[in-house]
Formats: sequence, structure tokens, C-alpha cells
Amino acid sequence: MSAHQGGVQGGGSAHRRQLLTTLALTGSVFVAEVVGALVTRSLALLVDAGHMMTDMAVLIASTVTAVLMERRPTNRRTWGWSRLEVITAAGGALVLLAVGIYAIVEAVLRLLSPGRDQVQQRGLLLFFGILGLAANVGSILVLASGHKDNLNMRAAFLEVVNDALGSVAVLVSAVVMMVTGWAGFDAVAGGVIALLMIPRAIKLLASSVSVLLEETPADLDMAKVRKHLEGVPGVLEVHDLHANSVSTGLPQLTAHVIVRQGTSPVENERILTSMQRCLRDHFPVSVEHTTFQIEQQGHRDSSGEHLDM
Repeated sequence: MSAHQGGVQGGGSAHRRQLLTTLALTGSVFVAEVVGALVTRSLALLVDAGHMMTDMAVLIASTVTAVLMERRPTNRRTWGWSRLEVITAAGGALVLLAVGIYAIVEAVLRLLSPGRDQVQQRGLLLFFGILGLAANVGSILVLASGHKDNLNMRAAFLEVVNDALGSVAVLVSAVVMMVTGWAGFDAVAGGVIALLMIPRAIKLLASSVSVLLEETPADLDMAKVRKHLEGVPGVLEVHDLHANSVSTGLPQLTAHVIVRQGTSPVENERILTSMQRCLRDHFPVSVEHTTFQIEQQGHRDSSGEHLDM
């Protein structure tokens, strides 16, 4: 006997509109920054433009993901496209990590070779820094309301936040070079942008991998879950207890539940209801989708014994 609860949560049309607006802003500034980097030979601006190119790729993937996640589940894809947002976030994190590593290497090379690619037209560099920051602030405001909804939106939000910090670094670089005349600060700014990118990329990648590896959702203590379930009147033992997340905000839990021999269907129904309520209300992570297999005392099922905790 089993109980199933919950439904597949996907990105809505609001997410799609937010992502498209942000993509338009980012794409416009990307073109401007590429031109600016070629004219000024600024590493900081070049890295920021490269970061924006990464943003565009992530935003395009995120937009496609938001559209696909609206599709209803099918017999072939019973969870719909929910897992796609995790894959998108992981891919974006990997690209962001690669860009960050490249920027650090290039910054070191420029600092070790002072005559390498000197920055020109620093006033123009300042202009592009202001332009990039304005666009990023606009994107942050657009995405702010939905950035906690899922990993897909979180990835897009982190991208534009990092870009905003990058634009600040470009601004500071331009001002310092205009005041002090030291062209090496551009390489320093490029390295700083990269150092801001890498930790966030690693964090996002770790979150994505955790879901892909079907690890237990954070803040869900399985020892306490077992204790609560076995504390439900009528439950003798819980085994084959497993929990994972299909995607952001969609945790699921399965368990085999042993009850006394001869327990009536009415009593089994009461036990199921109590366990479902327990998983919804007693833990920081509310597990709406649960599957419990009720087994009479003395029942032996070796199909999943090797997976038990």
C-alpha cells in the first residue's frame, strides 16, 4: 500500500519574462563592452565582457529551461523537465569557473609583463564601466523577486550580481589609473573580478551536483525523520528510508513501514496520514511528495536491503 503526494513545480511565465528582459539588457551591454575592450585594451573590461557572454549563455539556457519546465509530465517523463534546471545551473557554473581561471592567469601574465597590452583611453573605460553597472543593476531589480524560486533563477541572478561587481571593479580600475597613472591596476581589477566569480561558481556547482547525485536535501536530518516516523502509533519499524530532490523545491521521500500483523485498512490509512503530516510539518524541509510501502510484521522483502541506511 502506498501514498503519493505532491506535484511537479516548474518555472512560470513570470520567470520567462524576467529572463528575457535580463537577456536583452545583458546582450546590449555585452556588445558595447566587447567594442570597449578592443578599443581600450582593458583586461578588466575584457573579462567583464567575457563574463557577460557567459551570462548570455546561461540566460538563454535558463529561458529555454523555464519554458520547458512549464510542460506537463508525460508517461515518458513523469517528473516533466524539472531536473533540467539543475543541469543548466551546473553547466553555467562550469563555464563561469573556466572564465574565472582564465582571467586570473591573464592577470598574472600582465602584471609580470608591464608592457603587455597597455590600457588606452581610460575615460572611455570609465564610461563603459558606468554603462555596465547601470545595466546590471537593472537586471538585478528584474530578477530579484524570483531568484529564490529555483536553481535556474538563482544561477541567472548570481550571474548578474557577479557582473555588477565586475562593473564596479572596472570603474575603480579606470579611476585609479586616471589618478595614479599605473596601468597595472587594470590587471589587478581583472583578477579581482575573477576571484569574485570563482567561489560563487563553485557554490552553485556544488548545489547542482548535490541534486544530481540525489543526496539528502539540506536541513533534512534522516535520523530524526526515522525517529519521528517510528514514533507514529502503530509503526513498528521503518527501513529502506531514502530522500532526495528531483529539482529545487521538489524533495521526495520513500520508505518501507512495518506494522503489526493483522492491522486493518482503516488503521493503515491513519498511519499513512500521520506519516505524511509528519513529513510536511516537523522539519525545515517540507516533503510534500512521499511514498510509503506498508508491510505486515514478519514480511520479508530483500529487493532493497542493500540500500537501507
